[in-house]
Amino acid sequence: MTGSIILPQSQQHYLVVTALGSNRPGIVNTITRHVSSCGCNIEDSRLAMLGEEFTLIMLLSGSWNAITLIESTLPLKGAELDLLIVMKRTNANEQQATPTTVWVKVDVEDSPHLIERFTDLFDNQQMNIAELASKTQQAQIGAPPRLNIQITAHGLAEVPVAKIEDRFHQLCTELKAQGSISVVNHPQNQAKDGVF
Repeated sequence: MTGSIILPQSQQHYLVVTALGSNRPGIVNTITRHVSSCGCNIEDSRLAMLGEEFTLIMLLSGSWNAITLIESTLPLKGAELDLLIVMKRTNANEQQATPTTVWVKVDVEDSPHLIERFTDLFDNQQMNIAELASKTQQAQIGAPPRLNIQITAHGLAEVPVAKIEDRFHQLCTELKAQGSISVVNHPQNQAKDGVF
């Protein structure tokens, strides 16, 4: 029999895999083909190019046998491909109530500590950062490089929407940044958008 078998949630096992190495054509396909051949399913994945390296992060699911097989064979495949492989068993992410979700986008002249300033903003509001992406755009002639930041954060308790919006706008003003914020308060099913 070929293909993955869908198991009840209680029988599924989970593995987080990170692969890091030099980018070249076909390498991602080789990894995903190996995952499938072991009978595992890719539940979630992220791929990023960082300098000349690529990083692939995957959450795999499968039977105990399938996860054990990938744990024993993927390091060998990684060695063939000159990849650094890191693996860790995990559990399914139980969906916790997150009454508030905040998305921000920022465009600002690049300088040290900028990302930290925005992560501090969410930490001070006791929000969990779920996703963070940043990219420095190379400088145009006569202009400094710019940093683009995107963050998604969740609040496990009611977060004062006006307070986080105000602090975000204050931070953008202080840093001379262009920013936008979108806040969704799930219990009331209300959304607020603001651009600064």
